[in-house]
Amino acid sequence: MDVSSFSEIKDAFTERVHRVVWCTVATIDTHNRPRSRVLHPIWEASIGWILTRRNSHKAKHLAHNPYVSLTYVETVMKFAYVDCKAEWVDDPDEISRIWDWFKSTPEPLGYDPTIIFKSPDDPNTGLLKLIPWRIALVDFPDETRVWHAK
Repeated sequence: MDVSSFSEIKDAFTERVHRVVWCTVATIDTHNRPRSRVLHPIWEASIGWILTRRNSHKAKHLAHNPYVSLTYVETVMKFAYVDCKAEWVDDPDEISRIWDWFKSTPEPLGYDPTIIFKSPDDPNTGLLKLIPWRIALVDFPDETRVWHAK
């Protein structure tokens, strides 16, 4: 079933992604092959944020093709699929805001970024903004709710 507004699935989406926390993220490599990895986004309504390294394979993939596909698996019958455009954010204030949000949010949704990164202003600390164009919440076999950005 298509939904016309993100607000129709916002609560269910937020509950699901915050409960599952980790998701599989697929990119397209420079040879147009899919590549998946597990990442830890945090969501602010329909916008996702990922702290990640700027010099990773993922960065090379995103330079080639900025679209990503995320899969959250809650149970074998409950999923969230999020198809997005990923953009690097270079604004130091926004990087610090998301850094502090990760750090101040209780685990498992939050974590201390200094475990992975030196600081929010380190040149290898990157912030990806995930802008969904499609979100599907699947409760198999009963219901699938799909939202498309306009």
